[in-house]
Amino acid sequence: MTLSHEITPQPLDSIDLSAPEFWAAPRHVREGAFQTLRDTPGLVHYDERVIEEAPFPPGAGYYALTRHEDIWHVSRNANLFCSGQGSNIGDLPQEMNEFFGSMINMDDPKHFRLRSIVSKGFTPKQIGQIDEMIVAKAAEVIDRVLEQFPEKTCDFVEHIAAALPLEIICDMMGIPSADYAQVLAWTNTILGVGDPEYVTSYDELMAHSLEMFMYAQALGEDRRTNPQDDITSVMMAAEVDGDQLTPQEFGSFFILLVVAGNETTRNAISHGMKALTDHPDQRELLYGDYETHAKTAIEEIVRYATPVIHFRRTATEDTEINGFPIKQGEKVVMYYNSGNRDERVFTDPHRFDVTRATQPAQVGFGAGGPHFCLGANLARRELVIMFDEIRRRVPSLRITGDPDYLQSAFINGIKRVECAWD
Repeated sequence: MTLSHEITPQPLDSIDLSAPEFWAAPRHVREGAFQTLRDTPGLVHYDERVIEEAPFPPGAGYYALTRHEDIWHVSRNANLFCSGQGSNIGDLPQEMNEFFGSMINMDDPKHFRLRSIVSKGFTPKQIGQIDEMIVAKAAEVIDRVLEQFPEKTCDFVEHIAAALPLEIICDMMGIPSADYAQVLAWTNTILGVGDPEYVTSYDELMAHSLEMFMYAQALGEDRRTNPQDDITSVMMAAEVDGDQLTPQEFGSFFILLVVAGNETTRNAISHGMKALTDHPDQRELLYGDYETHAKTAIEEIVRYATPVIHFRRTATEDTEINGFPIKQGEKVVMYYNSGNRDERVFTDPHRFDVTRATQPAQVGFGAGGPHFCLGANLARRELVIMFDEIRRRVPSLRITGDPDYLQSAFINGIKRVECAWD
């Protein structure tokens, strides 16, 4: 558990956000490092590290954005800070950026066109229809856990946190249940870069990504000719100004949607359950009046967890961030985890408070602008419904083991953690 009194600023010259060792350090040490960066005038530049076996050399480095205000500014000014040159720190050919990231690695007008088409599957009406599915799936998840584990203990990530968003996103897309395990394995590989449990080589990453792309492309082609009652069919049939998705575009968007829809929500649920266990007063407050506190509690869980640690932008012209000059072509990396701990914005930011006001807004779904998370409302509903199901069915459920954290500078993941109930 991270407590504010454990966090002490780290010497600036000891902080290297590009070093794998930094991300393996204890969490309170990393929090102290980001506090130092937030308090350092201007911006701090970091070099990039060589990625073993990758065929691309390291780039020219980046400036770390650690303050809420700076992250908000860059996100809201896509004309000055583009995504089309990549949203991850390393530089890749644009074709590979779009292959892996779809529209998060695009700028307008390409981004607007693609988002306009795929948004047809995420209208309020569509999400409303999915709501009943989320309720039913959450009940199924808890039913299975109670049936399969009479000893009243299990791995919370595998059997609860991962199960809900995986099954929902797969059902939404029309993926058969027999393929759930394969989809989970693909997402673990793609977002597990840096953790040897999931990715052992660059070639392995590319092979699994291509497998997922080909699976999705075939699914999209099938739904165009044989539409069914799923969002894949809606998106493949959607038109904007007479334009439709190609199967190749759907293949890349599928990677983005399934990976993001699974990994980020399961980590928010996992970190949220850990926080509620570590802060029993907050769990009692939330469970005691769920209807009143659910909205603020979910925003606080996302703020506290910040499942996606960072995204990058590239300056399109000479500009500045809070008076600090940024040249055209220079990279800036938005550290959402730090923005969500900014003392200038959040009172006692290391405290978990399910009644915390939703404004100023946390940046766990991004900080606005054209790349704000398309699935944010879906994720919120999944979190609200899952914690409500736990509250009603197994209110004594708590985390009992130490989390096995993902080794990653990109995803704040929990791979496994034991839970128990009375």
